[in-house]
Amino acid sequence: MKTFITLDNVKRRNIPENLQSDDNRYSESLVEHFLALYTKPGNIVLDMFVGLGTTLFVAEEMGRIPYGIEYDEARYKYVRSHLVNKENLTHGDSRKLSTFNLPEIDFSMTSPPYMMKEHAENPLTAYTQPGTYHRYLDELQAVFTQLKPMLKLDAYVVVEVSNLRGNGVTTLAWDVGRALSRVLRFEGEVVVGWRGEDEGEGTYGHDHSYCLVFTNSK
Repeated sequence: MKTFITLDNVKRRNIPENLQSDDNRYSESLVEHFLALYTKPGNIVLDMFVGLGTTLFVAEEMGRIPYGIEYDEARYKYVRSHLVNKENLTHGDSRKLSTFNLPEIDFSMTSPPYMMKEHAENPLTAYTQPGTYHRYLDELQAVFTQLKPMLKLDAYVVVEVSNLRGNGVTTLAWDVGRALSRVLRFEGEVVVGWRGEDEGEGTYGHDHSYCLVFTNSK
């Protein structure tokens, strides 16, 4: 596993105007990199925090079968309208992941909605309910605890996350890594250096982000 990669920070898919103000997607090239590395055509790929659908769209383009959960209704409607496998996308709360009728998962790639320590809204509810940073990390760990029995043995899970500049630095990448390591085996991090005309945008004050790589070991 390479521990540093450099990719163009370019999003190829156009999104509706009403969603452009909160365009926090990662590049399609990031998904392509990890799908080529850890999956093969026909594999089932899950994103529990679909957002604007990049993981699902790329999975379909590469001949994988996408499944996803999205809390925000506007984002859900947009992604569903462009998916071939529309029935595989659920409008719901990933904190209730075990209640959804999902198949056995070959691979999961996601980027959970981010939270700074000083924020008071819960990202896992699309920032519509109050929350605390510690509760957010506990709930995120609980989501991946529900994911674990759905994964094939030794399946890979990739979580893209950044440390956040705000009132100081929220070490979100380290904190998420620590929380999820209590559930899945941590294989290491891949530092993603972003280049191109959008360099620095969408990376929360940094020109890089992290992909935390886990496996579902016994």
